[in-house]
Amino acid sequence: MRTQVAIIGGGPAGLLLSHLLHRRGIDSVVLESRDRDYVEHRQRAGMLEQGTTDVLRESGAGERLDREGLVHRGLELRFGGAGHRVPLTGLTGRTVTVYAQTEIVKDLVARRLADGGDVRFEAEAVALDASAPSVTFRSGGRIRRLECDYIAACDGFHGVGRAAVPGLRTFEREYPFAWLGILADVPPSTDELIYAHHDRGFALHSLRSPRVSRLYLQVPPEEDLAAWPDARIWDELAARFATDDGWELREGPITDRSITPMRSFVAEPLRHDRLFLAGDAGHIVPPTGAKGLNLAVSDVTVLARAFAERYASGSHTLLDGYSDACLRRVWRAEHFSYWMTTLLHTDPAATGFEHRLQRSHLEYVASSEAAQTSLAENYTGLPLA
Repeated sequence: MRTQVAIIGGGPAGLLLSHLLHRRGIDSVVLESRDRDYVEHRQRAGMLEQGTTDVLRESGAGERLDREGLVHRGLELRFGGAGHRVPLTGLTGRTVTVYAQTEIVKDLVARRLADGGDVRFEAEAVALDASAPSVTFRSGGRIRRLECDYIAACDGFHGVGRAAVPGLRTFEREYPFAWLGILADVPPSTDELIYAHHDRGFALHSLRSPRVSRLYLQVPPEEDLAAWPDARIWDELAARFATDDGWELREGPITDRSITPMRSFVAEPLRHDRLFLAGDAGHIVPPTGAKGLNLAVSDVTVLARAFAERYASGSHTLLDGYSDACLRRVWRAEHFSYWMTTLLHTDPAATGFEHRLQRSHLEYVASSEAAQTSLAENYTGLPLA
């Protein structure tokens, strides 16, 4: 087998890259280790920056996003029994949109298959060669080899792509807490996201649709999911979201629950020879800043432009600059995600002095237009490189 760009990973990064390359007349093959049903139904949150929605629309993959996405022009910081709205659009002129990664994947799979794209499910990449580029993969009980000009590893944190890059420098931070996330069949109790700081821990009220709510609780990283029956989850959420004016949280049947650890991670560089890392293969952010999916979209947008230049003119300028261009945005997002995480979560090891500093910082952000503008600029997304 042969193609121009071999893409490992059929998540939003790999599928979007394949779609963007197709629109530029560049052939690709997507190798995804899981089956299609799993890929299209694994639950992932989705808070899209303005730039991400622009990329999807301009590529022709935003029709259902425009129809079903929930546009947000602000968010609420809640602490001390009161809410404080940050007017994202008023401060930046930009919006964010809630649209689950699950739905983006469904849209992109449908688009690639309708365009005749080669997306191979249950095709597990087991080895790759970045110099004489090829990917060895297992499919249908057979071992096959895909030769190519370039390899894009969009295969996540545990994939084979990053392991194939020699001499990587890695930077990592583990956080002393995790998120217990739930999906519930109940209309959201809010029109905009609520980020709540409480002495008992952080809580987030998000929205999946007009009929489905997505909520999160800070828990210890070693927490047992079995220790959280429905009643305990709802009681704890209500306590952390409580306000002095009697705001009420709607409750409903919980249909999905999971515990997600919190980590910051960056690998440098994002390129080795003809292998390029994109998305979670190269970097992880804690979810507080809503940057994971958006960084992946940024990576593959930059990479698609670089491949287009290479095939159109023979120039390697953008390919050679890919890692530096992406890492500048990655580190900005890493800092913002770290800032949001430490601003809002309760650190079990923090001293009383540190707790008072955190509360002072929250009060400053809630009262300062300059601080809110910085938050809004980063939350809605800086311009793509």
